[in-house]
Amino acid sequence: MTSAESEHDQGRAEPLRTRGTAVARLLTEVLAPWVIVLLLPLAVAWQATHALLPTLLWGLLVAVTSSILPMGIIVWGARTGRWDGHHVRNREGRLIPFVALLVFSLGGLAALILARAPWLVIALDISMISTLIVTGAITSRWKISMHTAVAGGAVVILAATYSPVFWLLAVLVAAIGWSRVKIHDHTTAQTIGGAIVGAISGGGLYAPLSGVL
Repeated sequence: MTSAESEHDQGRAEPLRTRGTAVARLLTEVLAPWVIVLLLPLAVAWQATHALLPTLLWGLLVAVTSSILPMGIIVWGARTGRWDGHHVRNREGRLIPFVALLVFSLGGLAALILARAPWLVIALDISMISTLIVTGAITSRWKISMHTAVAGGAVVILAATYSPVFWLLAVLVAAIGWSRVKIHDHTTAQTIGGAIVGAISGGGLYAPLSGVL
């Protein structure tokens, strides 16, 4: 191959790499943990109540305490330079966001119990807190992917709550894992590990708690 042909091939490959990175960044944002944790409680609350207002009440209570408020802390920290962005890529910077998320989530769980929320919603919150504790412990030593952990747990939870057809969403978990590796935020092992840990610690706990197993 001549140098001209080599340069031509490289020129053709560059737009493909650029598009691939753009797609990866889009997946990383659209299917970020805070987005999934915002929507998943609404889906479970609907199955628990089959009524719009109770779904919004219980679902948003979990979403606010487990997603919106913690994300506010993370965005604030990113903007003030306390960590390197709203995905907290540096493992050492994850301690404060994890603690804030745990505090808010435990507060939300207490509110659910005191308000006598549907058991499915309480079981979901317990499962999400379990995932947070397990992944928090792991990330103190190894940068496990929170993106795939949350997504992996969500797939199991949706399958247990609604129908086994939701196992097909595992394709999205794989896509999220690919996106995290593509933009060099995680290794392949970290994304696979996250998916497995999330499925076991979150979904694996939710299934028996919800009465599926």
